[in-house]
Amino acid sequence: MSDNVDGAGAHRPIDRAALAHIQRRWARAAEAPWLHGEVARRLAERLAVIRTQPAAVLDWCSASGGSGPLLARAYPDAVQLRARNDAATGPAIVAPPWWSPRRWRGTVPAAVLQSSLEPMCCDLLWANMGLHLAARPLAEMQRWHGLLRVDGFLMFTTLGPGSLSGLRDLYAREHWGPAFAPFVDMHDLGDMLVHAGFADPVMDQEIVTLTWADAPALLAELRSLGGNADPRRFAGLRTPRWRDRLHHALRSLVGADGRLRLDFEIVYGHAFKAAPRVPVTAQTVLPLEQMRSMVRRGRQGDRLG
Repeated sequence: MSDNVDGAGAHRPIDRAALAHIQRRWARAAEAPWLHGEVARRLAERLAVIRTQPAAVLDWCSASGGSGPLLARAYPDAVQLRARNDAATGPAIVAPPWWSPRRWRGTVPAAVLQSSLEPMCCDLLWANMGLHLAARPLAEMQRWHGLLRVDGFLMFTTLGPGSLSGLRDLYAREHWGPAFAPFVDMHDLGDMLVHAGFADPVMDQEIVTLTWADAPALLAELRSLGGNADPRRFAGLRTPRWRDRLHHALRSLVGADGRLRLDFEIVYGHAFKAAPRVPVTAQTVLPLEQMRSMVRRGRQGDRLG
C-alpha cells in the first residue's frame, strides 16, 4: 500500500442502498449501540496524551458513535459540531430533530451548528466506529483532512479483519454468501492516512469479545451494530425455516461458559494535519495566515505529553 493508493482495502464492496438503510435505522435509534459507546469511552482515554485544546470538535459519526457526551465533557469550552453522513446527500452538520429522545435526556451539546460542512471547520475530527462502512476509506480520510485546520488532529476507530471471524466461517460452511463486507487491515489504514496527507499516524488494535445467552440476543445486537452491506450477500428475503437453521448453526459459537461468543477487532487511529510543505524557489510568496500557521506549528512541538 505504501506505493499504491489502490492497494488492499482502498475500494471495498459496499451496497449503497443497504448502507442508507443502516444509517436511517441508526438515526431512529434512541441511543447508540453499546459496543460503539464502549469503544468511544476507550478512545476518549487516549485524549490525555494530546495537549492541544480544540476550539471546535466535529463528531463525524454523531448518529451511531455514542460520543457526544464524552466530547462535551472532555472539551466543555469547544464548539461541538455533529455531522450526519447520508449516503444519498453527503455529509452535513445537523442537530437532531426536536422529538429526538436524545434531546429529552439532555445529551445534545448546546453549541450545535445547522449548516453545510466548511473546509477547515474543526481542530479535532472524531470518527468513532464508522469507517468500516465506507466504500472508499482513503477518500473518506481525504475528506477528513480537508475539514481539519492545520495542526488539528484526527481520532477514529473502526472494525478490523479479526472481527466476527466465527460468523464469517459459519456462513462459509453453510454456503450462505458473505456475512458482512470485508474489513481493512490496520496497516493499510495507516498507509492511507499518509496518502491522505496526515502526519505522525499512530495505529493500535485490541480484541473485544462479546457473549450472549442465545441466538436471538446475538442477532439483535448485530442488527444494532449495522447490518450486512456486502452487495454479494443473499439478495432475497430469508424464510422462517432459514432463520431456524441459522439459530441452530449459531450454537457452534458456544464457549466453555455456555454462552455464544464473537470477537471484534477494534482498530484505533490517530494523526495530525501538518502545515503544507512549501517548495523552495528563488522567490517564494506565502499567504500571511499560512506563515502564522507554520510559526505556530514550530512553537507547538511539545503538544504530545
